[in-house]
Amino acid sequence: MLRYATDWLGVYREQVNALNVYPVPDGDTGTNMHLTMQSVRRELDTCEQDAMPSVARAISYGALLGARGNSGVILSQLLKGFAEALRDAATVDGALLTRAFQAAQKTGYGAVMKPVEGTILTVARGVAEGAASAPAGADIETVLEQALFRGQALLDQTPDMLPALKQAGVIDSGGQGYLYLVEGMLAQLRGEALPPAPEVTSYAQQQFEHEEFGFCTEFLMSEATEPIEKIRELVTPFGDSLLVVGAEGYVKGHIHTNEPDQLLATVGRYGKMLKTKVEDMAEQHTEILGMAGAAARAEEEVPPSGLVAVANGYGLVKLFRSLGARIVSGGQTANPSVQDIVDAVRSVSAEKVIILPNNKNVLMAAEKAMELMEGRAVVIPTRTLGQGIGAALAFQPDTDAQELKDAMTEGAGNVTTFEVTRASRTTNITTKTGQTLDIKEGDVIGLQDDELVQAGGTPEDSVLAMLNGAYAGQEIVTVFGGPQKTQDDLDALAAKISGAFPMVEVEAHAGGPDLYDYLVTLE
Repeated sequence: MLRYATDWLGVYREQVNALNVYPVPDGDTGTNMHLTMQSVRRELDTCEQDAMPSVARAISYGALLGARGNSGVILSQLLKGFAEALRDAATVDGALLTRAFQAAQKTGYGAVMKPVEGTILTVARGVAEGAASAPAGADIETVLEQALFRGQALLDQTPDMLPALKQAGVIDSGGQGYLYLVEGMLAQLRGEALPPAPEVTSYAQQQFEHEEFGFCTEFLMSEATEPIEKIRELVTPFGDSLLVVGAEGYVKGHIHTNEPDQLLATVGRYGKMLKTKVEDMAEQHTEILGMAGAAARAEEEVPPSGLVAVANGYGLVKLFRSLGARIVSGGQTANPSVQDIVDAVRSVSAEKVIILPNNKNVLMAAEKAMELMEGRAVVIPTRTLGQGIGAALAFQPDTDAQELKDAMTEGAGNVTTFEVTRASRTTNITTKTGQTLDIKEGDVIGLQDDELVQAGGTPEDSVLAMLNGAYAGQEIVTVFGGPQKTQDDLDALAAKISGAFPMVEVEAHAGGPDLYDYLVTLE
């Protein structure tokens, strides 16, 4: 039911996006809720499916791991409560499903510091009340019908609860997304086919200006050295729309701020940062307005080529987007599924779509997605983010994808990528050059084009050592700092590189990939 509900929400994703005006009009509620559910589906696909504790953990863990945006984080907490109610059950009947919806409501409200009515929380309450109103002994179908009826009644009232919704003349987007999930569960039970996606012709975000805080910032952390309450206190001064929650040993944070770099560097001192995401909400707003303009035109010529890139790290994501790419979130230790890539390709309006996997572990999934798209997609086998940047720089949407393939492949080959991270275990490795490296868990390690070449010292030492070994007259070095690196760290490293290589142009940016101190390209 949850798998099918994910697909059901996917049908209405853009419609939900078009309703999104609260807490900020960034037009991504449908996308964020769908991505959160896709993460749940991935965990369900690999869990022990005939054991309810395993299924419940997959729901809770998958939701937290994939939670995106305000709506996605709250949805993860609704699903956490839902899953906890099922964890020890052998079977699920109408009464247990009712208790699960009630637990979802309780956990959702408990996760928000200042719950606001007229949001997804209100609709979750309606769903729980509706389920509880079913007659004693009612079956699952009846419980879902009653949950939808009451949930819809409260969703219809949300404009009277929130002035922003009334101003825009819309119902709450998160609440609508939640109802689509419940509706999808019922549709699976009844054997109903997925409906066609509704045509979206207007976006409520057109009525609103930019918000006070410019960046939607998120993090996922493990091995936290402070309790969630303490981390929430650390984050609170940085902005608003704050959510800091936890499940299965992880801490997830979401906040709107003007200081994403400083916030992530602060939080990163108290645990192991696994994932970060920073979205420029002004850019999102501009993109939505552009989509609204496109939707208003009766006919739009489809360009010959589109671009999909797998990436993480907000600086890299921003760069790929500026080069025309639709992003699939993922990378090292967080590989996207075939379905994630297929969904992204389908969302691009182009005759053919070029896929940049940007990681050797994503290449197979990208090639499988290409097969499923039956000639509509082309894969350029980029194995690092640096190669992906080189390829994307040669992308031209007005050129046929097959013609672009050679130029983009050549562009990928012109970039050397250096990655600085930490060893996950103690070992010794012999490099391609015959050097033996004795490595302890936690040591700095350096990779050149995905091959281990250096170990020990500081992250900055690693960058300089690898550049020294690979420099052969190239012109540009670009540095992306990881989530725990401050702007001062980046400026200091850029100065060292300029001093060592005075003929090279050096650029330094925040927003490098998760789990890395630095990602550096040489071209």
